[in-house]
Amino acid sequence: MKNDDSSPQDELGPEYDLDQLRVRRLGPGRERFGEMVRLAPDVAQFFPDSESVNEALRFLIRVTREHRPPTGKSKNAR
Repeated sequence: MKNDDSSPQDELGPEYDLDQLRVRRLGPGRERFGEMVRLAPDVAQFFPDSESVNEALRFLIRVTREHRPPTGKSKNAR
């Protein structure tokens, strides 16, 4: 008889750190990562996908942070 060595062998290299792997659960018991946001039709027509919406919102956040008036009370405020 032929010697059958069909045991599975580890093909992953040492560069793969499986301890850092996150498992994605499917179904009703999974964790929520955020709420679903629905855009109004007049707004949605300007965005082809969710990434373009995220890009626009990140830009808006950056602009508002850069142009925020200084916080703190002025000497003339009561």
